Amino acid sequence: MSPAVLRHLVLLRFRPEALAADIASIEGAFAALRHQIDSVRDLEWGTDVSPEGLAKGFTHVFMLSFADDAGRDHYLPHPLHQAFVARLQPLLDDVLVIDYRTSSKD
Repeated sequence: MSPAVLRHLVLLRFRPEALAADIASIEGAFAALRHQIDSVRDLEWGTDVSPEGLAKGFTHVFMLSFADDAGRDHYLPHPLHQAFVARLQPLLDDVLVIDYRTSSKD
C-alpha cells in the first residue's frame, strides 16, 4: 500500500456579479500557488461538468496535495496564500473546504 497523501479540497461559489475576467484571474492565481509555496506537492483544478445538477452553485474545485499535515499547516498561513484569499474574498459567495487522507484498499 502506498503512503497516504493529505488532500485539501476547495470548492468555490462565486457571487453572481463576479465578472468572467475576474474569475479567470482567480483561477490563474490559485493555480500559481503550486509553484509559489514549496509545501504544495500538486494542485489540480477544474470546473463543474456534472450532469447531475447537485453542485449547489459551486462551480470550481481545486485539489491540493501535501505530503503531510505539516505541509498543509505551512501552506494555510503562508503570506502568498493569505494574499490570494484576500483577493478572492470580494468575489466569493461561498466556499467548502475538506481535507482528507488518501487510502487505497486492494
